[in-house]
Amino acid sequence: MSTVSQPHVAVVDSEPTLHTLLDDITSLQTHRPSIFMDLEGVKLGRHGSISIVSLYLPPKDKVYLVDVHRLGRAAFSTANTSDTSLKTILESTAILKVVFDVRNDSDALYSHYQISLGGIVDLQLMELATRRGSRAWIAGLSKCIEHDSSVSSAVKAKWQRTKEAGSRLFNPEKGGRYEVFNERPLRPEIVRYCAQDVALLQGLHDVYKARLHPFWQVEVQNATKERVKLSQSATYEPQGGNRARGPWSEDHIEQATDAWNETLLENAFDA
Repeated sequence: MSTVSQPHVAVVDSEPTLHTLLDDITSLQTHRPSIFMDLEGVKLGRHGSISIVSLYLPPKDKVYLVDVHRLGRAAFSTANTSDTSLKTILESTAILKVVFDVRNDSDALYSHYQISLGGIVDLQLMELATRRGSRAWIAGLSKCIEHDSSVSSAVKAKWQRTKEAGSRLFNPEKGGRYEVFNERPLRPEIVRYCAQDVALLQGLHDVYKARLHPFWQVEVQNATKERVKLSQSATYEPQGGNRARGPWSEDHIEQATDAWNETLLENAFDA
């Protein structure tokens, strides 16, 4: 079991703080995932709004909470001296962004700010691809952290306490209200809630990447692109009933495996 350092958390709610974030991202290496992302909002998706974009930058050991509720479109359109904006970063296929289930995040960004996500690595699909046994149903983030994260039991216990404290504030089933994400100043419980999940994504990514077979790497990439495409369609429903199903049927896996093996044989003969 490993421990996790507590990254510095900064709220981005002004042009100067936004420039600091953009400068930090501009300096990152692009050949490996260096941005881990999560969104929070009121009914996140086309029928709701985005309140906060959480970005964890491991090389900088920082979590940035971009206050979209306060900044509005400026959060995405403001550029630094390198002419880099959050919109260009999110749309770039060269800058890898790791998320857990891209669908509603993509839907919200595309519907409200015309941002078409690129360079996305979907952890939920990585978990499904590396799983032994049935791939019929996807897993939630909490289950993945509990079962697969390499952090210590103490860190998991703290994560659970923070999650429960935040949930009591925003979850209507626990007496909360989603509008708490739009209250300013942000409550300390909400800041910790937003920061902790995104900071734990790197550990999950490392676990799943080590397990991911090259065949499944291609399948994850294709399925992630399909998720983004689906989220931008007119018929996408953020709370749809089929969201819990995995993208790969047994027939698809069998056909894709056969095609993969044929390609390997052809390459072997060509060599």
